[in-house]
Amino acid sequence: MTIPLTSAPVLETERLILRGPLRSDLPELTHFMTSSPRMEAQGEAISKEQAWFAFLTGVGHWQWHGFGFFTLVERGQSRPIGRVGLLKHSNWPKVELAWHLFEGAEGSGYATEAGQAVRRWAYQEHGFNQLVSYIDHKNHRSQAVAKRLGAKSDGTRADHEPDAEVWTHLPEPI
Repeated sequence: MTIPLTSAPVLETERLILRGPLRSDLPELTHFMTSSPRMEAQGEAISKEQAWFAFLTGVGHWQWHGFGFFTLVERGQSRPIGRVGLLKHSNWPKVELAWHLFEGAEGSGYATEAGQAVRRWAYQEHGFNQLVSYIDHKNHRSQAVAKRLGAKSDGTRADHEPDAEVWTHLPEPI
């Protein structure tokens, strides 16, 4: 039996199950964070120990804030294909809608599909009236996801991450 690490709800989309993190997700996340060509290209690849701390930080977000990263799994499958969720580190001014897909899952619209579900959940369950995404100014694929989600950027950079532009998500229409 798999014991949930958080109180995360389960969200479902047409193709995906979004659930809280499980211990069994750690190897896939570690592989992505330590050796993904995308992480390496952005200078963001980290060590196994740092990936472990990042995983625990994700669990802690759920405990502290009541939100965090959802693990993405294709319907009928069990292997995680990425994470989409809400982040609010202590030095960040706003709640971020963030995403990253593991190798082989990109290019299928999963980040957009999951981002829509998480954004809707965030506005309905947490009453947020605005979310942001902090996206590296060179990360054109992530910017494309933000655009598909209806987010806009005026080129403003995040104080806590100077290479990241602030993309603002508008509230869900009623």
